[in-house]
Amino acid sequence: MRVVFLGPPGSGKGTQAQILAQKLGIPQVSTGDLLREAVSDNTPTGRKAKVYMDKGELVPDSIVIALVRERIKDEHQFILDGFPRNVQQAEKLDELLDQMKLPLNSVMNIEVPLPKLVERLSGRLTCSQCNAIFHVQYNPPKREGICDVCGGQLYQRSDDTEAAITQRFETYKKQTEPVITYYKEKGTLINVDGTRTIEEISRDIEEKMREHV
Repeated sequence: MRVVFLGPPGSGKGTQAQILAQKLGIPQVSTGDLLREAVSDNTPTGRKAKVYMDKGELVPDSIVIALVRERIKDEHQFILDGFPRNVQQAEKLDELLDQMKLPLNSVMNIEVPLPKLVERLSGRLTCSQCNAIFHVQYNPPKREGICDVCGGQLYQRSDDTEAAITQRFETYKKQTEPVITYYKEKGTLINVDGTRTIEEISRDIEEKMREHV
């Protein structure tokens, strides 16, 4: 099973990708996590990426593609979360998967109206240890500031500030929405209503995946 999750910042694609990956027992490959790990490790790639991430801008394709290629080169099944973010990345991914003889099964596009996204992002919390995602209102941790999964400290990402969110919305509209059209034309796109509860969305994704196979 090879699946891509699409959706604007705050749509819940990371949460849904994590749920599906755990159910299927396959890796969830998050480009956001790959980039943050590179920044945390202070690698040359991480230092380059940090300049763009601090401004709420997308990291250049060459950096992201190199990280993804390295991560999935030995995998036969995976869920891609946060990649591809533009048509050029989608084309590069197709080239890579063609070389591996591992085509995508489906592309999940989680749809959420802009006002709802702003509300969600302003309350989002991320675990500093395992990168699990919580929300102060919709998915609060059992203990304030503490991750339910590993007990790590929760924090608000620097790119979830109001200024960075605004920039990310503009960047998404310009660069990422055309990817939806790209996969729709290929017949692999599946639209999902992301305004419901986490459980309802998860069930819908599983049902639509079975119908699509």
